[in-house]
Amino acid sequence: MNNADQPQCWIILGATSSMARAFAQAVADRRASVVLAGRDMEDLRRSASDLSLRGTEAVAMKFDARDLTTFEPIIDYAAKQEGVINAAVFVGSMPDQASIDADPALIEGVVLDSHIGPAGFLTMLASLIEERGAGTVVGVGSVAGDRGRIGNYVYGSAKAGFTTYLSGLRNRLTRAGGHVVTVKPGFVDTAMTWGIEGMFLVASPQKVAADILKAVDKQKNVIYTPFFWRYIMLVIRSIPEFIFKKMSI
Repeated sequence: MNNADQPQCWIILGATSSMARAFAQAVADRRASVVLAGRDMEDLRRSASDLSLRGTEAVAMKFDARDLTTFEPIIDYAAKQEGVINAAVFVGSMPDQASIDADPALIEGVVLDSHIGPAGFLTMLASLIEERGAGTVVGVGSVAGDRGRIGNYVYGSAKAGFTTYLSGLRNRLTRAGGHVVTVKPGFVDTAMTWGIEGMFLVASPQKVAADILKAVDKQKNVIYTPFFWRYIMLVIRSIPEFIFKKMSI
């Protein structure tokens, strides 16, 4: 059976972020049901109510990347849904690098939010996707993971680890009829990037969501969004280390 003919359910982790909201609306417009998962339950319930009023089956569920006990209820709920189960991960945290340098204890939270927690959840979900022989995972990494830079190397290292995890998960799920799309956004107009100096070519969350959905449809493996970040990062990765280590980018 063509997967497009089956009911679609999207689990959206980090659903209070502006990118996640835009993506939730995009899949809801295609009549997929959605699970809005995150820490702020009041915000999530408002979003779920809004989508429900528009004719979308939507529920709000607790998800905390630092709390494993919040994972299983979402998996159990998904297992009871008919059709194809998909997931989109927008979870992450990015304290100012100077704050991390002053307090290395912050590193643990960054890695839990941006890598370990999402990877743990997706590993649990992978078995369900394999059982059904279908399902897409969207993992949102970052261009920051392409090369360690002085301004955000802790966050970048966490996203680099998550990107490597997604590559391995793609190898696993492809064998069972699933697929994994790795998304590397550049600068996006979100709460996480608000107030950061030196930002340029900032994309809207709606533009990023549209690019992600297009990549899902075409079963792309890795995308940069907006597309020109692929070439920006190609240049940055090509700079010799002896020069790069003296640069403030």
